[in-house]
Amino acid sequence: MKPTILVIEDNDQNLYLVKFILERHGYQVVTARDGATGIETAQRLRPTLILLDIQLPVMDGYAVARALRSNPELTHVPIVAITSYAMVGDREQVLAAGCSDYMEKPIDPETFIADIRRYLPPLSGQDGDP
Repeated sequence: MKPTILVIEDNDQNLYLVKFILERHGYQVVTARDGATGIETAQRLRPTLILLDIQLPVMDGYAVARALRSNPELTHVPIVAITSYAMVGDREQVLAAGCSDYMEKPIDPETFIADIRRYLPPLSGQDGDP
């Protein structure tokens, strides 16, 4: 069974790029367009990894990360913030909210998979590249 990655992102272009790269490398991708939907989807699916934008409608990514971390069934799921926030202290704030790691936008399509693979189990029967 393919690892399931939940991408919580409201920007069409960012969502398309991340989903395209992940699916091309053999991952199952589920998306949510706002924080509240992301929380509900995570609770229902229990994904292998959550990629979380910080600037979201309904709830920001900080609130989403705190809500996900307060659910005992999701505490083991890595949450990687993918955000355009790159000011001093932003990384610390993301980690304090409960995220496992932080990546800056725009993502680099050449290194993106390598960056997130450390949070994913290996794909069986392949090295993850098509």
